[in-house]
Amino acid sequence: MHDYRILETEQFRKDLQSNARAGHEEIARRLRRSVYPHPHFGPHIRKLEGYASETRRYRIGSWRSFYEIDDQEHVVSMIAASHRGSAY
Repeated sequence: MHDYRILETEQFRKDLQSNARAGHEEIARRLRRSVYPHPHFGPHIRKLEGYASETRRYRIGSWRSFYEIDDQEHVVSMIAASHRGSAY
């Protein structure tokens, strides 16, 4: 397996900052432990249906983080993070 570069979009960073009161540190820690080394598979990772790109979501309690995988360039783009009530 190749190492993936992680890109965090401005929206993703903004989402994490706004969620800081609700466990931002825990979310960031779990992303580093689960998604960043293994973006394709893992507990609470699902490929989203109906998306042309390799878009996945990672569930951390009530929070959802969304990211796209570019296997050609070995890049994971973290695109958004939100509470499940407003995520879909």
